[in-house]
Amino acid sequence: MNKLLNNKGIAFLKLIRIENLIMIALTQILLRYFVLQKILNQNNIQLELNSGLFYLVVLSTVLIAAAGYIINDYFDMKTDMINHPDTVVVGKIIKRRLAIILHITFTFLGIVIGMYAALMTGYLRLAIFHIVAATLLWFYSTHFKKQLLVGNITVSILTGAVAFMPFVYEMGVMQKIHPGFTSIHQDVILSCFKITFIFSLFAFITSLAREIIKDMEDYKGDEATGGHTMPIVWGIPASKLNVFFLIVITVILLTFVIYNTFKFYRIIINQNNVYIIVALIIPLIILAIMTLKAKESKHFKNASLLLKFIMLMGLAYSFIFYFS
Repeated sequence: MNKLLNNKGIAFLKLIRIENLIMIALTQILLRYFVLQKILNQNNIQLELNSGLFYLVVLSTVLIAAAGYIINDYFDMKTDMINHPDTVVVGKIIKRRLAIILHITFTFLGIVIGMYAALMTGYLRLAIFHIVAATLLWFYSTHFKKQLLVGNITVSILTGAVAFMPFVYEMGVMQKIHPGFTSIHQDVILSCFKITFIFSLFAFITSLAREIIKDMEDYKGDEATGGHTMPIVWGIPASKLNVFFLIVITVILLTFVIYNTFKFYRIIINQNNVYIIVALIIPLIILAIMTLKAKESKHFKNASLLLKFIMLMGLAYSFIFYFS
């Protein structure tokens, strides 16, 4: 990994967390074309938001997220030198001044593109999503990250909001083009909201669990640099229990989805339920055991990677939803 990071191009991709940015883009694309589009088509309604504008919304989201990752690494240099000295990019491969320039540039472009997309839809107020996200990511890096729960919840809310943006933009355009749409198609809007909310809630809870796991992984560095994260304030055992509790909540919610699917189809064994059990519930149970047994930083890192995989599988459920 060290040799790879000596390449500035690879170091840059690591700095902006390219794999996370791809996942953010996929979240919005899949929810639009595999979830919202299916529900609308079933009710003989077409997507109205221009595809070009939609992809500008995605680009804006990705740029703002990338800026957030950059500024986070900028302010986290001392902590990362303790926790992950071999993978530090800012100050070693990429100069701190360049990191700040990249952050400002990406943030500016993200907000401007977001404002343009919102203006073109006829709802400039939608730009508040982009402005608030950029602002929260700045304060997360400068103030919230090392505070008890504040940073964790901030990131988790933003993660959940990513899933909601296609719904908000699409419904806004629908109402603009077809006045009275919200009153005429209340059932359709409710269906779109429900499924979007499920994806968003899953993203929020799993993101919160992962943030706490990462705090346990980075315990030493955070403590040495004056952090007040959950593992430092409440201790590792209490943090493990909180993660376990979040996993249990997630499993219960997924079980509720299985029950609703059974009520609708009157079949317990179908592709929806099998996928949820095999790709989500079983891995979550394994994650719970891994987290409770974890003792060293590398154990928490493995748990974090597994949870990232589970989050990806949760997003991939959009394919199952579309083809079911």
